[in-house]
Amino acid sequence: ATGYANRTGAAVSHHLVELRSVSHVYPDGSVALRDVSIRVTHGECVAIIGANGAGKSTLLLHLNGCLAASSGEVRVGDFPLTRKTLTQVRRTVGMVFQNPDDQLFMPTVLDDVAFGPLNLGLPQADAEQRSRAALERVGAWHLGDKPPYLLSGGEKKRVAIATVLSMAPDILVMDEPTSGLDPVARRQLMALVSEFQHTRILASHDLDMVLALCERTVVLHEGRVAADGASRDIFRDDALLARCRLEKPLAMQGCPVCGVVRLLPRSGAA
Repeated sequence: ATGYANRTGAAVSHHLVELRSVSHVYPDGSVALRDVSIRVTHGECVAIIGANGAGKSTLLLHLNGCLAASSGEVRVGDFPLTRKTLTQVRRTVGMVFQNPDDQLFMPTVLDDVAFGPLNLGLPQADAEQRSRAALERVGAWHLGDKPPYLLSGGEKKRVAIATVLSMAPDILVMDEPTSGLDPVARRQLMALVSEFQHTRILASHDLDMVLALCERTVVLHEGRVAADGASRDIFRDDALLARCRLEKPLAMQGCPVCGVVRLLPRSGAA
């Protein structure tokens, strides 16, 4: 991996995520991850980027046990991810999938968002209170009585995020969080991620969102870590971007008329 400076502070242990030499081979023999090592500490907002097929979604699915590593180790907090620790890991790591239909399966939106807190053992009233707060945070409380299959793609995405927020996770993991969102919903989502106080890991093709929210970026290429460092340094490396089939965020591209690059200030991310 390219040796950019990795600015990480002291870890609060249960907010720590670490992959140690993780590889993953699918049953058909496809190798999705090759000896990946990444450490994310408390309060970081880290982007995972790469071209289609680079291994981003596969990597995220290892963080809460949806996939098991073919080799290597995943650690969340002070313990490795195993069958014995899986329940605790899933309480710690909230995962928003790329396709919201993978998360929505109950008769109504409110039922979906309350499902997690109820399974944590919360009383019905507390679960409903958490669910309302989560839906209000994503601007979707008015959808509470609707069946998920009647929602638009963007509405489903917001509700899927609420199902995770209602669990009050210490680590928020999101796969393509802005896909399917209109500009207003995208801006709301970015504000929500910026305000989240704990660890955030985002896989996305939305590189302007990455630049605005994530001080650190990990680049995957053909299942390997090609670079890991400060986002703006990553996006200034033209050779790296070309090799990994990536482009600069629009905010770092020059005006086609005058050639001036005007970077927007970071949006308050940790």
